[in-house]
Amino acid sequence: MHGTSHFLGLDVHDAGSKYEKFQPGMVLTCEPGLYIREEKMGIRIENDILITESGALDLMGDIPVEAEAIEEIMKG
Repeated sequence: MHGTSHFLGLDVHDAGSKYEKFQPGMVLTCEPGLYIREEKMGIRIENDILITESGALDLMGDIPVEAEAIEEIMKG
């Protein structure tokens, strides 16, 4: 249904080449998705990843993704 990733920047979908080697300072998404056409249902979680000198940093690492945790936050 969609690609697995794209570059991020000042314009949400910044231009970049999938053939370019990752460099520190680049930010991209990792977008796993599950789609069930027959049920007209889909879900996608987008993690934003910063490439650093020492590796990749998941900028969404502290954001809950489990349904129970999200519901708890929404209760206020």
